[in-house]
Amino acid sequence: MLTVSDVSKTYGGRVPVEALKKVSFEVAEGEFVAIMGPSGAGKSTLLHLLALLDTPSEGSIVVDGTEVSYLPPGRKADFRLRQCGYIFQEYALMPELTALENVYLPVLLTGETRAKCIERAHELLKRVALGNRAAHLPYELSGGEQQRVAIARALANSPRILFADEPCANLDTENRKIVLGLLRELCDSYGQTIVMVTHEREEWSYTDRVIWLKDGEVEGEEQVGDILTHEK
Repeated sequence: MLTVSDVSKTYGGRVPVEALKKVSFEVAEGEFVAIMGPSGAGKSTLLHLLALLDTPSEGSIVVDGTEVSYLPPGRKADFRLRQCGYIFQEYALMPELTALENVYLPVLLTGETRAKCIERAHELLKRVALGNRAAHLPYELSGGEQQRVAIARALANSPRILFADEPCANLDTENRKIVLGLLRELCDSYGQTIVMVTHEREEWSYTDRVIWLKDGEVEGEEQVGDILTHEK
């Protein structure tokens, strides 16, 4: 599904900063992977590259056999829209749009009819247990509900890969469990491939595998089941 080969990212300036150094790993279809590491390890930089929001200085990122990092801007934008879903820690909902409208907007951008967009949005809001909140504006929803709307929006175009950047950072314990449980269910029930940046143990324990970053390099990888077994 996703193959990352010797990916590096250097930010220019008077003193160049090497944020990532020859990072390599693979993510299988239907796998839920956590990227972890201390502040400054390069987690968000890596996620931005994987999600095609930035371009590597070196290396390659291949999705289903297609090198995607160096696509022309138009093709890259189309790939992001149709193949990638994004969940941000600050929800990033449009405040003037209802939950339903926030969810169906990405589908509308593909040229689908408004009726089909609305049908798809209702289906997804029901999937995240918000079918009765479709007409509500973001300010009328709790933080956990807003993040579930954001998840529904990320799923709108049936993405091959879902990218989540610390999706529970602004949530309390109860809503964190709800959101993480939903992501786990998407992986188990729908075969959704998910790559999530996090630094919280209670979050990565929901995933299948952890990729550890340190100082811009992959320090190691572990199956979550193995980690939990060793901790007992």
